[in-house]
Amino acid sequence: MTDTQADPQQAAEQKAPSQYINYIFYKLDPLWRRLPEEEREQGKKEFLEAIETHSSDMLIRSYSMMGLRSDADFMLWRIGYDLDAFERMQSAAMKSGLGKYLTVAYSYFAIARRSIYVGEHTPGFENRRFIIPGEGEYIFVYPFVKTREWYSLPLDERQRMMNEHMQIGRRHYPTKNNTAYAFGIEDYEFILGFESESPEKFQDLMMELRESEASSYTELDTPIFTCRRRALPETIELLA
Repeated sequence: MTDTQADPQQAAEQKAPSQYINYIFYKLDPLWRRLPEEEREQGKKEFLEAIETHSSDMLIRSYSMMGLRSDADFMLWRIGYDLDAFERMQSAAMKSGLGKYLTVAYSYFAIARRSIYVGEHTPGFENRRFIIPGEGEYIFVYPFVKTREWYSLPLDERQRMMNEHMQIGRRHYPTKNNTAYAFGIEDYEFILGFESESPEKFQDLMMELRESEASSYTELDTPIFTCRRRALPETIELLA
């Protein structure tokens, strides 16, 4: 079994504040596109200023979903340590000219935690308590729920299956998984965010993971969102 004994790095991390993770998906009202150009330009400027004003409080990455789904147009990935900052940003954004024409289609909230299935000798990002985003051009976000049967298995048995699961993931590097925990604070157990260089690379990973033993204990892993990383001004410009 993988050694899960606490090391100095883990002890230090436990004293640090919790890292909050939020994926918030926006849908644009079609009426926005019928507004005069001057009004739309002002509205976009106000929205960008609202986000920029609060950007010092958290890490923000923006992603376009234009043409990829019908129920959301863009997504903001927010990582921070102060829930009040999340609230202030959202309030300011929705009060902007553009914000008045946006609906929050989905919003997933979770907390970063160190997985019980990795030990001190686990390489790279899998051994961290905190999520550190990579540089993938795409992120694939989805909620995830395990069956109740999974949790009734002995830890050694779950560790064995997760070892296979992680080995598959490493074969598909640099596709990178960012797992956040939503137990008790969301409708789901985990919120997963896979960063990858292309949809094809991510699909290769998922097709192999589907055949792993641990996959048989999956209860829910939808909806799945394909999000393309773009600077926020470019993302907003795509809305029209």
